[in-house]
Amino acid sequence: MGRRQQRPRPPHSEASGDPWIPPAAADILLISADPYLQDEAVRIVAASGGRLRTVERVEEALSGWDTADVLIVGSDVRETPPRRRAPAVLLGRSAEAEELWRLAAVLGAERVAALPEAAAWLAEHLSLASAPEPGGTMVGVVGGRGGSGATTAAIWLAHAAANHGVATLLVDGDPWGGGVELAVSDQSLPGLRWPDFAATRGSIDPGQFRDSLPTAGGFAFLSWPGRREPFESTDPASASAVLDAARRAFELTVIDIARNQEGLQAFAWDCDRILLLTTTHLKSAVATARVLNEVPPTDTGLLVRAAGSDPTDPHLVADALGIPLAGVVPDLRGVGAGTEQGRLLELGRRRPVRRFAEAALGLNGGDR
Repeated sequence: MGRRQQRPRPPHSEASGDPWIPPAAADILLISADPYLQDEAVRIVAASGGRLRTVERVEEALSGWDTADVLIVGSDVRETPPRRRAPAVLLGRSAEAEELWRLAAVLGAERVAALPEAAAWLAEHLSLASAPEPGGTMVGVVGGRGGSGATTAAIWLAHAAANHGVATLLVDGDPWGGGVELAVSDQSLPGLRWPDFAATRGSIDPGQFRDSLPTAGGFAFLSWPGRREPFESTDPASASAVLDAARRAFELTVIDIARNQEGLQAFAWDCDRILLLTTTHLKSAVATARVLNEVPPTDTGLLVRAAGSDPTDPHLVADALGIPLAGVVPDLRGVGAGTEQGRLLELGRRRPVRRFAEAALGLNGGDR
């Protein structure tokens, strides 16, 4: 089940016969005794067009915990009820930003909103809660250690999904990785890159976003520039706007996430599933265990890249880490050269790569 699945709403499309009827206002529940957070939530929810209900204690929220469209907890909340859904947003102050991420991991919150900077983003995020469809799925790929091949795996996953007719976006989540565009094409393709969205605030039209991106191998991609010149980076607000547009514009978004705190905070919390990539070597498995401790509490699987001469069973590595094995990445000759020459997609057409990607994404027998 996707983490952003929403409660069914009455239809209000043309099929309902009443296309003029606006979507129902989102029912938003805030649990917080902090007067500042309460007042800011009133203002933000009013801007989003939603309906806000505020309670000060967790016990008072139990009756509406699982029925509210959006569940928000303040940073003064330290525990949530067992066997209840995770909060959608943890709301706090920017001065306590570092502590907010730790608390979000404890509570299982999907998003963090640090005020006042995140007010505009949160209003936009809440306005989408009344949308009739939850949007596409986001899968993040994270390398358990440097050089494990996460970018290659992410590219092959996106390529396989596109070949199965899935509207797919590949997102380069590592500004220090040199740009995924260099690995998917040996030419400069027209379209926008991350720096073009650096000043973005608020909502991005999903259709325009989709049409503005370069494509290769049947999928769209959003890359950091593959050049030596300095470029403008994006901030959390613009990155959130981009990811929200991606979820609305594509059926599947594959994110190549940098294996550092900045990358995980910027992208991992938006993912419905995380795929950790490791090798069968002990040092790689230990490093992957450390990264596993930092990923958000969501559906997590393991990808293992095993050399043909390595006798270690990938299932043993998965058992040792305590997460299910999602797939075995083939260790092909020529991957390094293919990355340098923009030819990874050619390798992605090989049968072992297709089998790996189809298994990891559940594309069995051509079905989605």
